[in-house]
Amino acid sequence: MTEPWDTTVDVLVAGSGAAGLTAAITAADLGLDVLVVESTPRWGGTTSVSGGGLWMPANPLMLRAGVRDSAEEALRYMDDVIGDVGPASSPERRNAFVRTAPEVVAFLGRHGVRWRRSPDYPDYYPDRPGGKVGRSIETASFDTRRLGDRYATSRAKEGGIPLPLMTDDVWLLSRAWSTPGGFVRGARFVFRSLGAFASGRRPVGIGGALSCSLMHIVRTQKTPVWLSAPVVDLVVEDGRTVGAAIEKDGRLQRVRARHGVVLAAGGFAANAEWRRRHHGIPGYSSAPEGDQGTAIEAGVRAGGALALMDDAWWGASLVGPDGKASFLVSERSFPFSIMVDAAGDRFTNESASYIDVGHAMLGHDVPGPMWLVSDVRHARRHLNTALLGRKKDWVRAGLLIEAPSPRELAAGIDIAPERLAATVERFNGFARTGVDADFDRGRTVYDNYYGDPRVKPNPNLGPLERGPFRAVRVYPGDLGTKGGLLTDEHARVLREDGTAIPGLYAAGNTTASVMGRTYPGPGSTIAPAVVFGYRAAQHAAASR
Repeated sequence: MTEPWDTTVDVLVAGSGAAGLTAAITAADLGLDVLVVESTPRWGGTTSVSGGGLWMPANPLMLRAGVRDSAEEALRYMDDVIGDVGPASSPERRNAFVRTAPEVVAFLGRHGVRWRRSPDYPDYYPDRPGGKVGRSIETASFDTRRLGDRYATSRAKEGGIPLPLMTDDVWLLSRAWSTPGGFVRGARFVFRSLGAFASGRRPVGIGGALSCSLMHIVRTQKTPVWLSAPVVDLVVEDGRTVGAAIEKDGRLQRVRARHGVVLAAGGFAANAEWRRRHHGIPGYSSAPEGDQGTAIEAGVRAGGALALMDDAWWGASLVGPDGKASFLVSERSFPFSIMVDAAGDRFTNESASYIDVGHAMLGHDVPGPMWLVSDVRHARRHLNTALLGRKKDWVRAGLLIEAPSPRELAAGIDIAPERLAATVERFNGFARTGVDADFDRGRTVYDNYYGDPRVKPNPNLGPLERGPFRAVRVYPGDLGTKGGLLTDEHARVLREDGTAIPGLYAAGNTTASVMGRTYPGPGSTIAPAVVFGYRAAQHAAASR
């Protein structure tokens, strides 16, 4: 006898980040009855604590600004940068992403999302065929009063930026006291913040602004959102996913989904056992604690195939005395600094895309800790948010060491003094000529984005000459995992034989990324999450 259903909807969405909320908005817009379930007590997922950018080629804002781009150029760029990594980034999925991106931007804009361009943010490989500057978009800051009491359970309230901050502010604010442009942007940001608070607004910026903007639409559509309600298992009948068992209020509830289930509950960044199994490290992630891989596991039990499980959205991170990871973007790219291994040698272009730096850290065969080494100008001229007001704690924990000279610094981090001194001397020679003969640091417009234009002849290569010198330990961190359920261009979950599981969809970090093993541009995580959440709902609406 078949067990009875506790609740019946058209579409069940598991997860409340950008992928899940977009799927819910799209399904409701198409007239379907939708339920969103979130495994943690807070909605918003990794999106809420992210930079909030979306890499959307040929988007309407870009074209209105007169910046030329096309689907063909974007596909040429993706083909060159990503290469052949298997079905997770098939030609069909790439084509679906690129051609749907402008449509999604327009669709969410009609529902009230206030999009803004990041006109100066380059693709991460801007010199490759089809590379551009300015493909990334984001949302304007969001007044959280518009969400009423729902904001109280937002992950953005707990870990977001409660200021009208935008991604396009960050690169200039990080050098607010070292360059005229940074100072002007800093002053504008201060006045913008004061104006918001003076008028009674309660703004949230970057990723929090995106998640709140999407949740405001979900709330307007009157779609219910269950918190602390994880998916325990999927219900499959005759090979079709027809619903799920949800744990809510201490008991299992069977939810029927007439049109389909969309799994958008994140990856497995916080699952230490999976991290060791698939990545070989415990993981130093900036993703929330709810990233346990439960949706991926449920999809596998329903017959779904996996791909790219050994990869993540890697990057260098600091890990503080409290054990929390802080992702490094601009800090490792600023001049007057280098990254070295346990032998005291440089091993990568410190200003490269963060995923390339992360892969370089993981692939480096010198055992032992790695360090970001800098002279005093690196700290005085540029912002390092991880260390603000907490320097003494880091020193006590042995994670930050200072010394009057590179040789003395080397002794403090257990590196041969002559080795580190030679590395610094060689790098200083590159800084004077402006050409990094070892790793090409500062060659591209992306490298230069987080450089210091006052430093000549290369904004990324300031020499390490003035003490005190500093070493901060760095780890191979991440923004979330990159592997998961294999899906097609409609976001349908695929079996090992390549056939689609009827009624089962997935998007976001629950899936193996269409971006393969790389990171084409700013927002390459959230953009496909939004696009394939949208496509999942569209396909589900048309099927039964």
